[in-house]
Amino acid sequence: MSDKNKRRIGNAGSVGIGGILCAVFAVMALAVCVILMAYTESEPAGIVLTVLVVYVAVAAVTIAACIVSGGRASAKPADMKGSVFGAITLDFIQNLHMPTLVCDDKGKIVWYNSALSANFKSHSVLYGKYLDNICDATLERIMKSSEAGGVEVSFVSVSDADESERPVFRVKGYEVSSKGKKYYMTIFEDISELKNVYKRLDDEDTVVAYAMIDNIDEIMQYGQGVDNNAVFDVFSLLKRDMDAVGGVIKEYNRNQFAMFFDAKYLEKFEKERFSVLDDVREVSIGDSTLPVTVSIGIGKTKGTLAEKARFTQAALDLALQRGGDQVVVKTPDGVEFYGGKTKTVQKRTKVRARVIANELLMLMSGSDNVIVMGHKYADFDAFGSCLAIVQLAKFCGVKAYVVTDRTDKNLAGCFKLLEKNPEYNDIFVDRVEAQDLITSTSLAVMVDVNNVNFCEAPDVIGNAKNVVIIDHHRKTAEFAIQPNIVYIEPSASSAAELVSELLEQVLPQGALSKEIADLLFAGMLLDTKQFTHNTGVRTFGSALYLRGEGASPLDANALFKTSIQDFLTEARFESNVVIHRSVIAIALNNEQSLSGMSRVNAAKAADRLLHVEGVLAAFAICKIGDTVHISARSESSINVQLILEKMGGGGHFDAAGAQVSNVTIQDALATLRACIDEYMDENM
Repeated sequence: MSDKNKRRIGNAGSVGIGGILCAVFAVMALAVCVILMAYTESEPAGIVLTVLVVYVAVAAVTIAACIVSGGRASAKPADMKGSVFGAITLDFIQNLHMPTLVCDDKGKIVWYNSALSANFKSHSVLYGKYLDNICDATLERIMKSSEAGGVEVSFVSVSDADESERPVFRVKGYEVSSKGKKYYMTIFEDISELKNVYKRLDDEDTVVAYAMIDNIDEIMQYGQGVDNNAVFDVFSLLKRDMDAVGGVIKEYNRNQFAMFFDAKYLEKFEKERFSVLDDVREVSIGDSTLPVTVSIGIGKTKGTLAEKARFTQAALDLALQRGGDQVVVKTPDGVEFYGGKTKTVQKRTKVRARVIANELLMLMSGSDNVIVMGHKYADFDAFGSCLAIVQLAKFCGVKAYVVTDRTDKNLAGCFKLLEKNPEYNDIFVDRVEAQDLITSTSLAVMVDVNNVNFCEAPDVIGNAKNVVIIDHHRKTAEFAIQPNIVYIEPSASSAAELVSELLEQVLPQGALSKEIADLLFAGMLLDTKQFTHNTGVRTFGSALYLRGEGASPLDANALFKTSIQDFLTEARFESNVVIHRSVIAIALNNEQSLSGMSRVNAAKAADRLLHVEGVLAAFAICKIGDTVHISARSESSINVQLILEKMGGGGHFDAAGAQVSNVTIQDALATLRACIDEYMDENM
């Protein structure tokens, strides 16, 4: 039944009661008339008239009173209900343990409960203040939040807020209305204890770390039992760090260790930049000056111990592929590198080269074709190594192609050298043509580069099912795709050295063409600076093999001849040199419209600057098109690779490069200076 009908019934009942009372009053009036006429001498007509007037007045008042009383009676239950509910609601919110406030659409506070005021020292009046004045979130952010539990906030920004131990709240907002006006009620849930529990779980999560001595084979050359002493010393240093944090260390293989510790101590090691690396280098081996170095891989991830072990092994592999003497911390968000202060020591054995050669031949034999490429802006090392892989594919009876830029002036001498041999006429393709060559069993090979983004045709690598990487640069990041074969040897002088060893393991004597031998020899000359830098026994062994296959030092050196214009461009680099931090030379060529040869000129300028007294590292910068190119060289005391990695580049310890797009040469120079300063502050 509707309220209107209820009110109608109530009014009708009141009128009925009024009628009964009027009838009673009428009887009483009649009785009064009879009595007055019987016992008084007044005129009967006057008596009747007087009594009638009084009766009418009393009846009218009575009926009116009944009607009003009936209306009030009918309205009383609803009013009473609303009043009681409002009082209960207000009392509930006022005494609620969760801080609550009501604000208008601009965020101005119009009401709040005692739990909210308890979060402020002086309990001062907050009326009229705005929501974002007392917490680190705006009303708009709270109301528009898509987070299921609400927005995490703390009470801040007011002078009387308690800064000593600020709790964390999760706040939700609700729209309410009163008398046609919109208001917003925000309720704060204290989640400080929950956050502390989560933090404790994170802090006590087990971190798995693997450590491995890099140069144990070289240490064994200094006598029997020397390696055992070195292993014991390294173990003692690692155990010292584990004991300090309540961790555990076990030797699970010869010169390999597994460590377990709480995650909260990882930050401590990172702040110290894993000083154990420096301590290990101080381990002495008799009268030798060879430093003992260790590589450590740490995987910080959630999951089972088996998953953490896989994560950690990947980190250790990355540390070894980058040359060792460093710590790699791998997390789901990325990779951090620490150390890498010493040059890698070249291995004396060629066992791995033989294993890789056999695996590569088997992979080639099952492929429809082989697509080979080097890095963008290829040099003699990359170009010659590509042709060496073509020679291996030819030995397997598989057609191979080289993805390259045939208009690159840097390679003009290489193409001219190959003109004498018609078998190379149809092997060069561009990146578009290479896409059409891909089949389900095609093999893509990257040489002299391990970052897919820096290779000649990244899209080809991405579309190929089988991928092989052969490089001598330190690995800079995880692979987006998992290659079939990864042959990265940072201790090698050049990619030409690595592929020459593969050729030596596979090809019969005299099977390598003189043109490829000359190009590989030129690549080694380029990366070793005429066999004066980064050379080892295997470097000269590869050079000896190439000489035996017909390589001519004179013909290889002829590829390095430059025009007078290039000679003048190199001179411009050397005429604009500044010395930074007393030991760093930075050469700049800010001419407009430089050609692609300027990259080579920059590398040569950086090489020559190392001959300046007191210069430990040199950088040469130029801008070609929209890209700033940086070449870096070092005298083996400064790791230029770590410096240019901060700018997205890479390389190895004493020779590296970087390309930075869409920036001015001045901005690139400022960034380079900042990266140098950061490296010097951390390592020098």
